[in-house]
Amino acid sequence: MRLRHAILTLSLLVMGATTLPAQARMAVAPSGRATTEVVLTFVDSVARAAAQPAKIRIDYGQPHLRGRRLFTDSLLPYDQVWRTGANVVTTLTTDVDLIIGGANVPKGTYTIQTIPGRSGWKLMLQKPNGQLALVAAASYDAANDVARVDLRQTTLATPLESFTIWLIPSTQPGGARGELRLAWGTVSLSTDWSVR
Repeated sequence: MRLRHAILTLSLLVMGATTLPAQARMAVAPSGRATTEVVLTFVDSVARAAAQPAKIRIDYGQPHLRGRRLFTDSLLPYDQVWRTGANVVTTLTTDVDLIIGGANVPKGTYTIQTIPGRSGWKLMLQKPNGQLALVAAASYDAANDVARVDLRQTTLATPLESFTIWLIPSTQPGGARGELRLAWGTVSLSTDWSVR
């Protein structure tokens, strides 16, 4: 009897889940927020215990392809400044002075924008004007660049549905360094970073 009651209850739960009214069904949001972060600590245990770890963090909107073609006038046009993500501007915040793609980047917060090109992409870092949410590609001015870097480009064998940024730390001995990687669709872009 108990088994029969459990099966009946489970059946009712499954039936109830499949007969929700249209307005109660969940939908996938067009984009969300994502972050990538590297935490830097001292190797020496005494220094590590006495100090706060330093962070390098990128915060960005994560758009999805959802069946669209990547390089179109309405999604990601060639040779035009892109805010490098969706919705609110993408930011890099670093507690330490960096070298990104050969350019010196003092500690602080920066907006990240890119220019997609058929023959290569550029990454630009600028100091924000105090209204991060309102910064748009249309307001980009190259005179405000703190750094402008050529990105290495490769083609992915399997397309990536969601735009993603990674800060990948190196596991090799030596100073703190790694790779900054961006990818979407079949495009993968990268440059090196290191602590100055």
